[in-house]
Amino acid sequence: MKKSKLSLLLVLSLVLSMFLAACSGGGNKDTGKEKEGTKNAPKEEQLADKQELNVLESSEIPSMDSVLAEDTVSFTTISNVNEGLYRLDADQKVIPAVAAEMPKYNDDKTVLTIKLKKDLKWSNGDPVTANDFVYAWQRAIDPKTASTYGPYFMAGKVKGAEEIVAKKDKATAEDINTLGIKALDDNTLEIDLVRPVPYIESYLTFPMFYPQNQKFVEAQGADYAKDAAHILYNGPFKLTKWDGPTATEWVYEKNDSYWNAKNVTLTKINFNVSKDPQASANAFTAGEADISPKLAQAAIISQFEGSDELVRYVEPSIFWIKMNEKNPALKNLNIRKAIALSVDKKAMVDDVLANGSIAANFLVPKEFTFLDNKDFRATTKEYLKTNKEEAKKYWEKGLQELGVKEISFVYVGGDTETSKLTDAFVKGELEKNLPGLKLEMNAVPFKIRIDRENKQDYDLLFGGWGPDYADPMTFMDLWLTGGEHNRMDYSNPEYDKLIKAANEDLSAKPEERWKTLQKAEELLLEKDAALAPMYQRSVNLLINPKVKGFAHHAFGPDYSYQWIKITK
Repeated sequence: MKKSKLSLLLVLSLVLSMFLAACSGGGNKDTGKEKEGTKNAPKEEQLADKQELNVLESSEIPSMDSVLAEDTVSFTTISNVNEGLYRLDADQKVIPAVAAEMPKYNDDKTVLTIKLKKDLKWSNGDPVTANDFVYAWQRAIDPKTASTYGPYFMAGKVKGAEEIVAKKDKATAEDINTLGIKALDDNTLEIDLVRPVPYIESYLTFPMFYPQNQKFVEAQGADYAKDAAHILYNGPFKLTKWDGPTATEWVYEKNDSYWNAKNVTLTKINFNVSKDPQASANAFTAGEADISPKLAQAAIISQFEGSDELVRYVEPSIFWIKMNEKNPALKNLNIRKAIALSVDKKAMVDDVLANGSIAANFLVPKEFTFLDNKDFRATTKEYLKTNKEEAKKYWEKGLQELGVKEISFVYVGGDTETSKLTDAFVKGELEKNLPGLKLEMNAVPFKIRIDRENKQDYDLLFGGWGPDYADPMTFMDLWLTGGEHNRMDYSNPEYDKLIKAANEDLSAKPEERWKTLQKAEELLLEKDAALAPMYQRSVNLLINPKVKGFAHHAFGPDYSYQWIKITK
């Protein structure tokens, strides 16, 4: 999933399937509860009289429509005010949410039957039913909706999806109704898959699969999800203040209609956008904020080293430079290899970031997915390691093949001060190591960056990806020819064939599938240099020690707030 400016574009500020398991180390900040039988256990901490939290966020919310959203700020917000069939708990386990239990499967695991909890309510009092899921999924796959995630998530997996996508705007209502999801009754869903999907349970936690109330959505028309008043909520909280995508503040309030409201302690969460990391740290120190955005400046982080206020963990998000092959110069393999090998990744993580992040000579992150207790990375190689001398040779060869002595590229990056510093580091590395290269730097807000990427209005773009579900495929199928998230004109029939095999013929053969995905990664990076991985991020947050039960997640939305309690 695309990350926010401070969470994905910003370099400086910033598993649970049949045979895979995430190993990110639980996402639950100390809840203050001692285990039974612990000697000398501390006394139970008392709750503060006021259960109100103040949070600084890294950027505005681009979209609150669950079928149109495509970034972590949007999805994290959606997941806290709405809820799907399943969600991740504080220990990264898939647990029932709207669903009453885990799915029941047919013999070949292509049909899922899911019972919903009874008496679920939307915030307007309407019942939440199986039909709400059918409507949302159909809306997401309908080409007229122009959802990015709908086709990406469902085509080739949910029956009928691929055929609907292929018809584009000619798809009829009758076609949409062939999608492999139906309501057997108000409380029972049936999902038909094209073939077994080994990561299906973690897959269904993703917000794109959340329900939508058809009557409400259609009544709002073009105004649906434009602000807090034009959304319904079925999650732990509801938005009571949000004026739309340009709003720099918003408010959650406890949703008394939520099925598990009795176990939600917070009554209110106040969010404010802060794009300046030092200002965020200052606000935290002054007691104006309980949770900071993701911080990456070494000078700021060092102020809190050794403090129980600083929370650090390595997450499975990879950051990279995308190279748009619509530009003829970037169609040249030698030019792409030169760019990929030129940036000193070690200097980036050690000297510029200095926050625990890891130089990434790979696409699939470390300590993310495992087969037979072996990390995906433990049985494969590293690719595109920094090599400035080789980079210069590739560059000179590429220039010769293109018949030019100089090249200018438009580089799209973030609009915050820390992002500008990081982009300046990349610019310095590339222009210094590749004589004749000139970069025009465009620092843009996150929402505009997404739009520029989707329209392929860039040459080089600094971005990245956080996993949407617990499987290497969440990184690997981004680069299929014509894929919804490719957006850089990369195409290799051999790569497409490997990904198709991993998705289809090998879906029930985990060892062969694993090797096929590793082969595809090598092809994408080492042979084609399709993009230039930079680093795997370490997250650094400031959290008030009185805040207990904060949960971060290995994939999908970043955080859950429903388990938080504020102590005295």
